Amino acid sequence: MSKLETNTIDNISGSSTLTIGDSNASTISIPKNITLGASGTTITVPSGATITNSGTANNFGGANTPLFRAYSSTGQTLSNNADTTIVFGAEDFDPQNTFASNTFTPAVSGKYFLKACVRMGNGADNGQNEIYLKKNSSIVAAVRLNNSGTGAFMLQISDIVTSDTNDAFTILVYQNSGGNVTAESGSNQTWFTGFKIIE
Repeated sequence: MSKLETNTIDNISGSSTLTIGDSNASTISIPKNITLGASGTTITVPSGATITNSGTANNFGGANTPLFRAYSSTGQTLSNNADTTIVFGAEDFDPQNTFASNTFTPAVSGKYFLKACVRMGNGADNGQNEIYLKKNSSIVAAVRLNNSGTGAFMLQISDIVTSDTNDAFTILVYQNSGGNVTAESGSNQTWFTGFKIIE
């Protein structure tokens, strides 16, 4: 086996393509770290080619961040015939610090999947109940439930939304059962979660 030691390999003048290996080379081994391309360079994988990873892939694709999950730590009174912004006073996780009290502010533009659940603790028969996902001052999604019983029940809403860095998302509930209703507390009762979609 012969060995070639050099600092630079370049294509000949007048050619824009440099080929390493040809019909006799099925594998080209790179034993140590290598950098492909300088900053600003585009490396193109042509149509029909496949990249197969059998090791660790770093910084490929994207990340589903920011992400968060918050929940109600204290039961909240929902007044009759009124919109109430739900307070989520505790967090399961919020690594980018994008959630506070009742508001998710992504800080990174993009599309987000958001979902919330509110457990209504003492709904009245035939009461009208609605849950809203609000972006700034506008409602972007709404779900209505006409309760047909007197026990506790869940209001849930989810949507994919487009956000700028400073948009603010909140969850509101409306009910007209004829009296106050309690939004029950707990990580598995009343919660709000979301994450950025990789595009």
